[in-house]
Amino acid sequence: MIRLGVLGSTRGSDLVPIVEAINSGKLRASVEVIISNNKGSLILEKAEKYKIPSAFIDHKGKERLVFDREVDKKLSEKKVDLVLLIGFMRILSKEFVRSWEGQIINVHPSLLPKYAGGINNDVHRDVLQAKDKETGCTIHLVTSEVDRGPIVVQKKCVVLKTDTVDSLKERVQSLEGVAFIEAINKMRGILKNES
Repeated sequence: MIRLGVLGSTRGSDLVPIVEAINSGKLRASVEVIISNNKGSLILEKAEKYKIPSAFIDHKGKERLVFDREVDKKLSEKKVDLVLLIGFMRILSKEFVRSWEGQIINVHPSLLPKYAGGINNDVHRDVLQAKDKETGCTIHLVTSEVDRGPIVVQKKCVVLKTDTVDSLKERVQSLEGVAFIEAINKMRGILKNES
């Protein structure tokens, strides 16, 4: 059983398929804590709905390292094995990334290395403007270089001529939960071999 910690700032849509996979027995994992830097985030509401321990840690008025140490403390208290970044809208400090090296995965809404560093709708807009034939999502290990860590899983979908930013975003997001579940299973094997 792999112990997960989730960092999120937004809606936390990808949390739903992960929790459903755990509850149905398709994923041997447990979500130990959900941490958000946004008090009004929907991911905290989802934590409450699923009865998952959660914490709001405010980043405002704090140096990045101070905030990251507070997050690190909470994850360590919960004995987390793997940290998932689900719509987490902050760049983690090098110290945090070093201390959790090989144990943090992030989802990016493109087929990395394409559109690395872009966020949310900007990525889908770039895909449409470039007239790409396919897009998708990437789950990658987090390193000190944003969106440059080793790829764990990629899922692809076709870009339709009729696509808008919203329709493309919806189709890519539908792949993210599946990709996360596959990535967690892969990481469970890797982390198990290391311990």
